[in-house]
This record gives sequence, structure tokens and C-alpha cells, in this order.
Amino acid sequence: MGVKGRWVQVTQENGSPGGTGLPASIEAAWGLRARPVKGPKPGLSLGRIVDAAVAVAAAEGLGGVSMGRVAKDLGVSTMSLYRYVAAKDELYVLMQEAALGPPPPLPALEEKAGWRKALSQWARAQSRVFHANLWMLRIPIAGPPASPNSVAWWEQGLQALAGAGLDAGEEISVILLVSGFVRNEALLMGDLAAAVESRGVSAEEVMDGYARTLGRLVDPVRHPALSRLMATEGVWAPDEPDHELTFGLERVLDGVGVLIGSRARERGTEASGTGPDGV
Repeated sequence: MGVKGRWVQVTQENGSPGGTGLPASIEAAWGLRARPVKGPKPGLSLGRIVDAAVAVAAAEGLGGVSMGRVAKDLGVSTMSLYRYVAAKDELYVLMQEAALGPPPPLPALEEKAGWRKALSQWARAQSRVFHANLWMLRIPIAGPPASPNSVAWWEQGLQALAGAGLDAGEEISVILLVSGFVRNEALLMGDLAAAVESRGVSAEEVMDGYARTLGRLVDPVRHPALSRLMATEGVWAPDEPDHELTFGLERVLDGVGVLIGSRARERGTEASGTGPDGV
């Protein structure tokens, strides 16, 4: 079973019988389920719980988030949280939902500028969210988007591909490919930045030190390609902050353009991009 098929199965297995297939707290985020009302009027709310959890994650990373820690910060008992959210995994989803927010408008969609510009704008908007909330990238992916904002982001990505000539399965695969690249780039750059910061020196000093270390280890006979790279002037100089995102995203979109162009040729039509093969 492929990833897309498994996503559907997970959603069907984990939900409430006969309902949306979602936990009660996620249904509440959609406005499909009333907030808890039993007992005295609480001074607690799902929104306060989520905000407190996000604050812990922003300050200490996802590992600092626990039901007990959130309850302590709110000045309530741990058990009181379970009236609003049944498990920490559900809390993670709600935290991600809060940090994501709704996707910003894509000018390329309004301008009808073509799939490539629209998908690039979508990916860069997603990258900005990830880089501002790196803790989100530590949340295990357990299924397809199912909360309001995550579904809105998915919808917008699919809108970017509308008219590109791909079938539904290919559209989903392209969205997975692009968003997967964006997540990985943010995770890698975030980890590298944290490593540099922990050393208390500049990125230039870190790279200079790495180059010196590698220079002592690389053997031209065993590592000819690395040796050639080491001899290239300026190869270890830090790039512009978004260089890897730009380079990688453009190459991913090049590949998508080849697919779109191929499908257009099969239909005997022209691709809807801005250049050869729809690129």
C-alpha cells in the first residue's frame, strides 16, 4: 500500500465511529463539536491550553511539552486538561494548527501567473512558517492534513497546480514532494544554525574549522572528488540565507515541469507553464 493509501486507512481507523474520523478536540477546532460544558464554568479553554503548549515549545523545543508541564504553567491540575484534549498527540496537532495559521493569499493565483510561480510562492510561505516554528518539524506525521489550517494549506497547494494537466494522484504526489523538500530544508538549516549558535562563534569560523579538519582527513587517492572540492576557492564560504531553499526548490520544480510537459505531449496540447516543458 502506498503512502496515500495508508493515509486514508489511518484516518479511517483512528476516528470516532460514524463521524468525521477525527478526535473530539480536532472536531472542536472545526466547530463540529461543542466545547465541554459539564460542571462549573471553567477558567480553562482549549485555546489557552494550546497557547501555553506552543509557548513551551517555542522556548524549549517540542521535548519540553507535556500535559503536566502545560497544566503547571496554567496553574491547573493535569487531569483538568483531559476534558479538552484526550492525549498529547492530539495536543501536538492543535499546536501545529495554531502555529500554521491560514495560508497567506498567493498573488500568482490572482494573476494567473502559472503553476510554477504559484507553487513556488506556496512553498516559500510554508518555509517561513517552518523556520519561525522549528519545533513543528519534530511532530511525527501520523496522517494526512485533517485540521482546518492544514487542510487550507493543502487546498491552496492544489489550487496552484490547477490547470497544469496532472491527474489527481499526481497532484497529491507533487504536493508531497514539494512540501517534503521544504520541511527537510527547514529542519536541516535549523539544526545547523542551532549547532553554530551552541558553539558561540560565527558561521564563517565554524566552516573554516570544518575545512581545516576535512583537509587533514581527506586522502586524494581515497577521496578524489572531495580533494577536488577542497581545492576550489571559496567553496566553504557561507551562502546567502535562502540559497539552499532557492536552489533545491527550483530543481524540484524543474522536475515537476518535465512531468507536466510530458503529460501535455501525451494529450497533444501545450503545457501551461512559462517555458519549455511547462517550466
